[in-house]
This record gives sequence, structure tokens and C-alpha cells, in this order.
Amino acid sequence: MKILFSLLIFGFSQPVYLLPAINVIPYPQEVTIMGDDIKITNGFIIEADEEFSGIRSFLEKSITEIDPVLSGATGLPGQGAFPISLRKDQSLSERDESYIIDISEKGIIISSATEKGCFYGVQTLRQLISVDNGYLSISYVRIYDYPDFSWRAYLLDEARYFFGMEFVKGLLEELASMKFNKLHWHLTDDAGWRVEIKEYPRLTSVGAFRNDTQVGGWGSKERSGNPHGGYYSQDEIREIIEFASALQIDIIPEIEMPGHASAAIAAYPWIGIIGELTEVPAEFGKLPDSYNIADPAVVEFLQHVLDEIAELFPYEVIHIGGDEVLFEAWAESADMQSYIKDHDLLSPADAQIHFTNHISNYLNGRGKRMMGWNEILGDNLHGFDENNYITGGATLSRDAIVHFWKGDIELLTRAAESGYHIVNSLHSETYLDYTYNSLPLKRFYGFEPVPADLDEKYHEYIIGIGTQMWTEWTPTYKDVEYQTFPRVAAIAEIGWSGRRDYDDFLKRLLIMAENWKRKGINFPFEQIK
Repeated sequence: MKILFSLLIFGFSQPVYLLPAINVIPYPQEVTIMGDDIKITNGFIIEADEEFSGIRSFLEKSITEIDPVLSGATGLPGQGAFPISLRKDQSLSERDESYIIDISEKGIIISSATEKGCFYGVQTLRQLISVDNGYLSISYVRIYDYPDFSWRAYLLDEARYFFGMEFVKGLLEELASMKFNKLHWHLTDDAGWRVEIKEYPRLTSVGAFRNDTQVGGWGSKERSGNPHGGYYSQDEIREIIEFASALQIDIIPEIEMPGHASAAIAAYPWIGIIGELTEVPAEFGKLPDSYNIADPAVVEFLQHVLDEIAELFPYEVIHIGGDEVLFEAWAESADMQSYIKDHDLLSPADAQIHFTNHISNYLNGRGKRMMGWNEILGDNLHGFDENNYITGGATLSRDAIVHFWKGDIELLTRAAESGYHIVNSLHSETYLDYTYNSLPLKRFYGFEPVPADLDEKYHEYIIGIGTQMWTEWTPTYKDVEYQTFPRVAAIAEIGWSGRRDYDDFLKRLLIMAENWKRKGINFPFEQIK
């Protein structure tokens, strides 16, 4: 069965640019220019195989509502409307995100074996269409395209500041336009708990709200004087997941453990090693308390939380954080010292690995896979070795995905050679909260996810990249936009095709930036140079 949708494009008054032949971010893998641009004067007629009816609906919506350049589309096509065909092609099944676009004087054909591939073909098509003096034009081109990496993620930290559903949905649309396929959603930390857990309602009634907030930067004693809070109900989470799914984006929740747990401990003090918190802290950074993983009741508490998270989020990966645990409290805890001794462990770091493996196995039993920051390997990232907190006696389960963010690149190389799947998010190259002076756009664009000295036979273990928007110092969504755009476009290109032509990238980015401006996105235009 074929599904037909027709529309007429008219009435444009947009700026005209001297466009590059292929104005697409991320740049496709293989591009063949077949001839001069084609003028579209009588609209489009869209045809889709039944399997791609949802993508056809997305294309209709994007043309008539989402894309400001193409807004105003309505009505029936004029005589000689330009045909767009979305076709299922099983010959492309080797790569489930691949697609082919063929554009000729006869029309546009997007072919793919999967909805994902068809969706990405449509995203490319949206960027190929340009506006010139009131009519549309499109390049006469053939594209064969697929991603270099299967994991292309953006992290949004809402534990520090809560931004709400409307902003998250808008962000998801922008990420999808650049072919990101993962939203890493940081939902819990010391400063707030943002997801409803029905078995433990105080996690949100208490843990989602703080009375004050640190401002002025790391180590500052200054406080805003204003309360802050908010959280997502499970129904709201489901709505966002459904919205993301239509954009071919998987959502990975991050539920921090065993550290960065102060908001939860404020709600239920008995779960902490110190357990003295009575309200969510106002300050950011590394705080002393963490879950008392030596207490079976606390481990059971965490398992019940993960039960609800696993039920709520359909994607197979759950991120447990695992970073920046301060072991001083563990060294002073009789419970933790007994735990280390009873399990024949050598150090607090080994105790964390032992606990992490337990959680990994537990999630495996729920049909999920655990992911965590690279502290879960037990490496000495924070200078703890002088206190004999780290010995390396325990070994992390190979089922875990390692999210590399800190340390010598040799640590990443060693992990890949040991058979761990790795997402590379090296902080010095991918953190969006860093200033433009310390991490400019050009440096983002130069990031190499695969270490140069890693033997090619281990390249398959680097499954992707992520860029991180930590929000300690970005209290509004406009602040988040300013830090995110335009640098997120550089990460998009690295994760998809790995193209390295910065001057050409800037030309293409100028066109995308004009679209951001029309949408009211806040970003430093002067950085595009």
C-alpha cells in the first residue's frame, strides 16, 4: 500500500546565501554531484511505503510546522509537483541507519532498510532544500550515507537545574536534525532528584527541591537566596520517551550511585554512610556522603529504584554514574570496612567495583545493560592512591559499558584492549559547560574519538561519543542553549562521518545558524569563524 501526501510551497522572503553544493551537517559519507540545482516551482507530492508512513508524517510536519525556512506549506500541489518517494530497500540492511538519496529531474527517492535510515535520509533532505528568491531549489545529487559510530549522545544535566518538558522536546528536535541518536539524561545528583519513584515518594517531595543554590563558580560562598526544584512524573517521562522515539532518539537515564547521592540521602538519611543530611545541599561539587552499600537494605532500596527505572525507560542501557566517590567516609565507616573484609577486597575502590558488578548483574537480569563513568574501572583519576584507597585488585564486569571522561588516554586504550565497550567523552574535548575560551568550536571539531595508537583490531570497542552539558552554572535554558550551540554541530559531524574540513564546516554551519536564529535559539554567532 502507498500513502500519499501532497503540499504546495509558496511565499518565502528569506535571506539568500551563496550556498555550498551540499549544505548538510553532519556531512554525508559519499556524495556525487550529478548536475545543476533543480528549481521546485509547484510543490511536492510525497509517496511512502507503508513501513515508512510515520516518517512520511514527520516529513509533512517538518515542512509545514517545524522548519522555519519551509513554513507556509499548505494546500494541494500544482500541476507538475515534484515527487518524493520513501522506499524500503532490504539491500541496505547491513547498516541499520544507512540510506540512499537519489535526486534527479524525475524526483527524489530516499531508500533504506529501516525507519532509522529513512528518518536520517529525510533529515538530510530537509537541509538540501534551499530557498532562492521565493522558490525552492535542491541539488541534483546522489548520497550514500551511514554513521561511523552507533552511539552519538548529548548529555543534559537536569539534576542541578530543572528545565521542563517543553525545553527537552525542543532540544530533542534539534539533536535529531543533526542525527544524534541518544539523549543521556542526568536525572539525579547531590543537587536534585528529578524522576518520580512511586515506591519512595520522598525522593521527589524532598529530594527534588533545595532552599538555596551556590552561584559564582567553584568554591564560591555566594548563594542565590532563591529556592529551586522540580521533577518529572512517570507519565511525563513516558511522554518525552515517546516524543524522542519518533525522532529515533533513545533516552539513557543516569541514576547516580554510589556517590553524588546527597539529594536521595536528604530524603532518606538511613541510606547514607554519614546520613546526617536533612535537606538537599545548596553547593555543587564532590560532597562527602554516599550510599551505604555495605547495608543490604540500602542495596535493596537501590534495586527497587532501578526496577522502576528499568520499567519506565525502554532502551537497554541504564547509566549509574559511579564517578567522584569520596572514599574518606568509607575509610571511617565500620560498615564499609567490614564489607571490604567480608568480601576479601583490598580497598574502597575494590568495594565500589564489587558493588558495581552486583548492580550490573542485577540490571542484566532485568534485560538491561549497565553503563558508568570510567571510575568504575578503579583507575586512580583523583589522586586517591596516596591514601591506599585504590589497589586495582578487583575487575569490572565485561558486560559494563565504560563512559570515558577523565584520565590519560592510555587508560582508554587499555580498557579497549581488555574488551570493554567504550563511549569516549573526554572532558577536555567534549564538555559544553567549559567556556568558549577554554574549549572553542575549532577544538571541538578536531576531537578524535579513537586514540591514534589503538590497534585497529580494537577500534570496534569504541562504540561512540558523547558531548556533555553539565548545568551547575547555567540556571536557565537560554544559558544551556548558549553553551550548546554551535559546538554541538561539531560533535554531530564527528560522530556521524568524521569529516575534517573546518573551513567547509563553517560555511555549512552559517546556514544552520541562521535557522537557529529564526527559531529564537540563544547562541554566540560570533563563534562561527
